[in-house]
Amino acid sequence: MNLRQLEAFRATIRCGSITEAANMMNISQPSVSRLIADLERSVGFPLFVRVGRGLTSTVEGQQFYQGVEGMFVRIGCLQDLAQSIRIAQGGTISISTIQSLATIELPAAIGQMHRKNPDIRFTVNSRNTPAIIDAVQMRQVDLGIVGRDALHDGVETLFQTSAPYVCLLPEDHPLADVGGVIDLEEVAQTETFVTFGGTYPDTMMSMDSELSQQLQSRSRLSVANMPLAGALVRETGALAVADPFSAEQTVRMGGVVFRPVAQDLTYYITIISAGREKLSRQALSFVEMFSDQLSERVRYVESLRNRA
Repeated sequence: MNLRQLEAFRATIRCGSITEAANMMNISQPSVSRLIADLERSVGFPLFVRVGRGLTSTVEGQQFYQGVEGMFVRIGCLQDLAQSIRIAQGGTISISTIQSLATIELPAAIGQMHRKNPDIRFTVNSRNTPAIIDAVQMRQVDLGIVGRDALHDGVETLFQTSAPYVCLLPEDHPLADVGGVIDLEEVAQTETFVTFGGTYPDTMMSMDSELSQQLQSRSRLSVANMPLAGALVRETGALAVADPFSAEQTVRMGGVVFRPVAQDLTYYITIISAGREKLSRQALSFVEMFSDQLSERVRYVESLRNRA
């Protein structure tokens, strides 16, 4: 038996005739007759007997109808549930992000979605990449935003992009208003640099090890994060190599500018989850919107390098 046969049976019981049932279902009378005949063969007993010009259900048919009607009531409940899910505007999206996107890019995306759908709740925290990957694997958060590939069990990459690193300079530095790109090998001969833990993350930046050693030798300042590096650039006159997202945070604080560099140093941004199928419609919509925003920002940074 199938749902269409049951619909024909139900309509015939309700209408009392094949003709009226066909009108209700917007199909032909022979089609209704065929559906009922097929259903009778399937159940193994007659559902109707002809009385004069009309039909009446058999005792077995009446018993069967009670079960069929209950099934359609349950289907109606499922349809109501589907509609409530479809139009639901609420829900919670939990996000764990690296610091470089925590104060400008991510809040901008959340603000955009909040204006469209203020019923969605966001919970956001800032961690380092290993901690974020752990949180995603354990399903403590819906989405993780990390700075490099997340090829780990239980982690799916939803979106990835990359952008060139830039050089942070004090806004009154002689190089701040000079056109073209900044050659790090050249400026490392005369300038001092802010480094991270006394080193540069060579693998993350795709930086040549010789250049990395050169910048380290010119470093007198070591910090743990990019916001502090930007503050020291502003206050000490030293330079720093930064990802473009962190650089924008620093520029907005004032006193600092950033310029493209000649070296091909790449910064990755990856949005991850425990699996696309585990995300709500709202979370998937947010990923799509945030991905578009990040792609637009990357195009802008690349255009600065191309124009330089």
